[in-house]
Amino acid sequence: MPNRTSNILIKPISFSENDMFTLKKHLSQRDWSMFLESASLDHVDSNWSIYTSDPIATLTQEKNKVLFNNFSVSETTDMGNDPLKAQSDIRQKLFHAELQSEFPFTGGVIAAYHYEMGEIFESLKKSQQNEGLGLGPFHCGFYDWAILYNVQSKQYFLVQHRCKNQELELDILWVTRYQWLTELINKQSKAVAAFHLSQAWQSDYTESEYHKTFATIQNYILSGDCYQVNLAQRFQAQYEGDEYQAYQALLLENKAPFAAFIRLPEQVIISASPERFLLSTNNQVQSKPIKGTMPRSPNANHDLINKNILLHSEKDQSENLMIVDLLRNDIGRVCKAGSVSVPRLFDIESFPAVHHLVSTVTGDLSSQYNSEDLLRACFPGGSITGAPKIRSMEIICELEKYQREIYCGSIAYINGNGDMDSSITIRTLVCKNQKIYCWAGGGIVADSKVESEYQECFDKVSKILPILSQLNNPDQI
Repeated sequence: MPNRTSNILIKPISFSENDMFTLKKHLSQRDWSMFLESASLDHVDSNWSIYTSDPIATLTQEKNKVLFNNFSVSETTDMGNDPLKAQSDIRQKLFHAELQSEFPFTGGVIAAYHYEMGEIFESLKKSQQNEGLGLGPFHCGFYDWAILYNVQSKQYFLVQHRCKNQELELDILWVTRYQWLTELINKQSKAVAAFHLSQAWQSDYTESEYHKTFATIQNYILSGDCYQVNLAQRFQAQYEGDEYQAYQALLLENKAPFAAFIRLPEQVIISASPERFLLSTNNQVQSKPIKGTMPRSPNANHDLINKNILLHSEKDQSENLMIVDLLRNDIGRVCKAGSVSVPRLFDIESFPAVHHLVSTVTGDLSSQYNSEDLLRACFPGGSITGAPKIRSMEIICELEKYQREIYCGSIAYINGNGDMDSSITIRTLVCKNQKIYCWAGGGIVADSKVESEYQECFDKVSKILPILSQLNNPDQI
């Protein structure tokens, strides 16, 4: 049975797995295609996947100006310099705030927010301007349709939103979209080259450079500048072929609850994130910061030992609690007084590469704020900066060689009614000009050991770097 309101129509569709495989291949080659996937049947946050492309409008930044590109009238408008205010204004102008709580996305915003977007909202004393890839701090699409996949029931749905500027009947819009998708399925696929690395991964840190940077952070901690700093290193390689194939390989290996594939005009984003940043449903807010990591072992007994070590590690619990307190403060800026709580502390969540220590922070969003305000209050996530946040970000800017780009930023969707879900973009890669970039890092505190922190970076990407090195490259197997 269809599920509908005056301006939102959601109907089940009977596309086969082969149909969807073909359709996703076609959509993945289109600029502004956005796939948000739950790749695990077992993870508590794996519920839905979302597939869309061809937005009705976009929001980007060029030379410190926020630009609204309205494709329906082929018009570009300067929206000032505040991306989240512009996003909120446009979202509410285009989309109806009708409730559809059963389904995750019913038309609205899907966006990639780079870590550096946080510098727009926070005043940092920066000692240098780190080299970047020239990609801009955010990329926001406004989508009036999506295919939704229920991971548990294995059922597909097509959602069509009739925007405030659209005059056609809702049923006509839905049927037209369905016919277009069917035509894509029946269309002959263009041949694409197989993805493979043409140059091996290289880190921007030698081990000795990492040790030196680690020591600098320790000095900052001992002098009272901060309690924790998240230090990341960047890996890069050259590649050839189709980035979507790389994404599919990582999806299979990592089983991430917050996986994403995003093709933009100047970059491709591939994410295998395990971490929820901010969820807001009917103004109920949840964040699930990760802080604490142990590698998985193929030996079941050793794996259980590692899990128990992490569960009872005072050091990891201390790190986790620092970030929980930071998130409580950030969320509390826009939630009702007294509503912020920590219902779960120090849970273990296990993934193919690592075990993680995860806590849950909740609150009730105050009526004068919306999801964009919540993002502004919390961005970037405290689990990937350190504490206190501003000073940690300044130290990160001083010590890391390159901008983080989408790494440690967020990928989010926001409905017309303001409901939102988002990830912290760890285990996330960027492809540009036949170069692929991947980052890994960890939180450094006073009693951290440099050898352990250095190794933790490689543990976190143990299901990423080797997988892509071997993909379609028999010499590396």
